Amino acid sequence: MKPFLMLRLPLLLYHLLLFPSMGKACPKDCVCIGQYSAFCAGRRDTRMPTDVPATIEKLFVFKNGIEILSEEDFEGLSNLENLDLSQNKLTELPDGVFGPLSSLHNLDLSSNQIVHISQHSFAGLDHLERLYLFSNLIESIHPEAFDGLQQLLELKLQGNKLTMMPALTMPKLLLLDLRFNSIPSLEPDDLQTPKLESLKLGGLGLSRLNEELLESFSNLHELDISGNHLTVFPPMLREAKGLITLSLAGNPMGPVNWEDFEKMAELKDLDISNLSLQGLPESLTQLFPHLKKLTVAENPFNCLCNLAWFPSWLQINKIQLGRTEETRCHFPPVNAGKVLERLGHSDFGCPTTTTVTTRIVKTTVAPPVVITSLPNTTHAVLHPKPSDNSSTKFSHDPAPTPSASIDPELRSTFCPSNICLNGGTCWLDHQGSVECICLPGTSGTYCEIEEILPHEDIPTEFGIVDPEITASVVTSSSILLDLHRYIDMRPHIRGVRLTYRNLSGPDKRPKTLSVPPSYPEYTLRGLQSNTTYSVCASPLNEPEDIDSACTEAQTVSQLRTPTGARLENPKLTKMLIPAVAILLLLILVAIAVGVACFMHKKKSKGHIDLECDPSQLELEGLENGALPQKQEIILCPSTVQNGGLDYEVPLMQDNCTANNNTSGLRPSYF
Repeated sequence: MKPFLMLRLPLLLYHLLLFPSMGKACPKDCVCIGQYSAFCAGRRDTRMPTDVPATIEKLFVFKNGIEILSEEDFEGLSNLENLDLSQNKLTELPDGVFGPLSSLHNLDLSSNQIVHISQHSFAGLDHLERLYLFSNLIESIHPEAFDGLQQLLELKLQGNKLTMMPALTMPKLLLLDLRFNSIPSLEPDDLQTPKLESLKLGGLGLSRLNEELLESFSNLHELDISGNHLTVFPPMLREAKGLITLSLAGNPMGPVNWEDFEKMAELKDLDISNLSLQGLPESLTQLFPHLKKLTVAENPFNCLCNLAWFPSWLQINKIQLGRTEETRCHFPPVNAGKVLERLGHSDFGCPTTTTVTTRIVKTTVAPPVVITSLPNTTHAVLHPKPSDNSSTKFSHDPAPTPSASIDPELRSTFCPSNICLNGGTCWLDHQGSVECICLPGTSGTYCEIEEILPHEDIPTEFGIVDPEITASVVTSSSILLDLHRYIDMRPHIRGVRLTYRNLSGPDKRPKTLSVPPSYPEYTLRGLQSNTTYSVCASPLNEPEDIDSACTEAQTVSQLRTPTGARLENPKLTKMLIPAVAILLLLILVAIAVGVACFMHKKKSKGHIDLECDPSQLELEGLENGALPQKQEIILCPSTVQNGGLDYEVPLMQDNCTANNNTSGLRPSYF
């Protein structure tokens, strides 16, 4: 508990004991703190509370269901400074209704159903400093509705149905929020607010910004023009040196010209989401030296090596990445759907290289050998790199890039034999340096170190990824979730709510399932192949952000056999091939036995060969005591199916017919 609250609580108790009449004076269904504040929240009454003490300075009457106000509701409340009437059902503000509130400084009317603001709705509020009208249904405002509010510092009108804005003449206004209305244009005469510091115009449908309008704000620190129809970067912003917060998100501006930001060195919060950015230049680190928050969500990033600097830059400079879960890779496929901030350097496909620098010691016997020409190439002249040692030295190149112009035959000729381990590739650059390019998961001078990546907690929009829920088995269309630990740690849980969503596709809407606690393992089915899914578990009948645990899993790609059959895992191939071989062997044996019996019968002309399959004798209609009766049902091979795949066997038995039009012997169940 904060220290000032700990000091204030005994003082409040002292006032309640010393002035018991104050406790009795508190309005019905309200809670009074001392003699200056009254909380009347959630009363479920359509009218204002009555008998409010005249000493009250702060009155909170939000979420009551109030439908109408009258001037009599505020009689005797000349000391009231703060009035909160948000989340009620007000549809209108009668003229002069707030007249008795001559000392009012803050008025919150947000989240009501007000449709119109009349000329005298705020008459008498000469000292009003903050007016909140956001999230109403306001369609029109009288041109003179705000004329008497000369002391106003903040005006919030976002989330209404305004199509035009009355001219505002407010010499002290610092914040104006007009977002999410339908005001297609603003002219300089509309806003006579010279001291404005924060202007929010997001989602108005603006196709251009009036240059003269923005130039009139000499003290502007925050500008939000997101979600409009601006096709070019506003030219006047190139000179906006004092901006601290800027949002350009969701405008069809096309490719960003980073030179436009050169004079915005003071920026601390930048939102460039949904601008079709495929990458970010490393010069960003120099453009915004004071940056504290960066939002680049909903951009189709190519997570290749030229973007590998970004996650570490965020971490080193402690820059907050806004909307982290919506900032994901689009390309290449191996990274598609992955959160950009969580990728390691090796995930971007950058080669982990080392440089082998050879120095030839000068002696009086032989001078240093310099290779000036090589057969089969005119691309490179190889010179040994100088070194501080007289022996062979290995050093890491800070930005090694293998040269593509050197003939591959030279690499195999001059690379030391087997110098690169664990599948690493030996390269020569233009200076003749030997480099080992390591595969992902390996590092070291010779790629000799195999990295074991530890489990890391991963933040998601629901909380921190916890090992309480893991994906133990993943196929191309399903994920097996292990919930043992999550359920065991909550013995009184009534059920588990599983929320999962596709992070790789365009549709990221979450899907929810309810799982009883008796299912510590649960399989999510019907998923898309080669797709990343986020799965979160939370207690049933509680908010999803309470006591939740999350994980991510990626389904595997579908493999196909030469015959078109799908395989979930390459291990199935090893199982399927022997099974098919055994099946074919049995078919060949059956064919051989059938041919032998057929030929023997033909030679014996009706004599019974007891070495033949007894089932053949029964199908011939022979019944004698020497052979038992069989009840097996034998179908023609052409009608047999194995797992939905038809296969054919030559019809060697007499009882099988070549087609369905010729009658043959039927099994006993017909």
